[in-house]
Amino acid sequence: FYGQIMTNDGVMLLSHGQAFDRQTVIDSLNEAPPWRTYDITDARVIALGDDHAILVYTGRACRDGQEPTFTALMSSVYTRQDGDWRLALYQQTPIPDQA
Repeated sequence: FYGQIMTNDGVMLLSHGQAFDRQTVIDSLNEAPPWRTYDITDARVIALGDDHAILVYTGRACRDGQEPTFTALMSSVYTRQDGDWRLALYQQTPIPDQA
């Protein structure tokens, strides 16, 4: 999925403090177990013109055997290329467990 949607120079800034380029994202997700559950709330779009937008939301997800649930503020920067929306930047800011 990300191999198709990310721009060639796209970057993901992940909650564990690493920055992944497109190929590293593809390789790492081939090895990762799928999310068992996920939920997106408080989504909002910030338009930056006709061909660029930012999606900001809270994401909660859990993989089998993973506790606690991963919760983060997330933002995705999209740009339109050749008529298709492509992901240029994705960023996670973890929200500490509220327990």
